[in-house]
Amino acid sequence: MIQHLLYIDPGSGSYLIQAIVAGVLGVAFFFKSIVFSVRHFFSRFFGKKPKAD
Repeated sequence: MIQHLLYIDPGSGSYLIQAIVAGVLGVAFFFKSIVFSVRHFFSRFFGKKPKAD
C-alpha cells in the first residue's frame, strides 16, 4: 500500500541530487574560506620575516 509513495520521477530526482551536491559544495567552500581567513590572520604574526643582511 505504501509502495506507490516511493516513486520519484526523474525531474524531482535530479533536482534532489542537484540540491544535495550544491549543499555539500557550499559547506565545503564556506569552511575553506574560514580556514583561509584563520591562516591569513596567524601568518601576520608567525609569518616569515625578511632577513637583515
